[in-house]
Amino acid sequence: MTEETRLSEHPVGAIERLNGAVVVQLVGELDLYNAPELRTALLEVCAEEPERLVIDLGRVDFVDSTALGVLIEARTKLANRRSFLLAAPGRETHRALRISGLDQHLSVHESVDDALSAPVA
Repeated sequence: MTEETRLSEHPVGAIERLNGAVVVQLVGELDLYNAPELRTALLEVCAEEPERLVIDLGRVDFVDSTALGVLIEARTKLANRRSFLLAAPGRETHRALRISGLDQHLSVHESVDDALSAPVA
């Protein structure tokens, strides 16, 4: 992948709405370059006030501290912060969450289905 292609890749692959829940599938590398697009997309979804917001990290190859900050910012926009759930992080993404300590503060699940069925009250 060329640098130009990578910089133009949008970080949101899909947004799916299911019975009051919203699943946002993120893709590729989440970093300083696409953090503004990521922020805009997540804040728009948060403004809908979903009962549950699942961030699908299954197709994320890399995440930096800027993108992790965007996830934290999005979580603060929800009335029930427990309804912000991360799902299916790959090895590198899970490592970034662990090193940053965010795995202790965010609800991280093995799969989207697990996140969709987890208690949020």
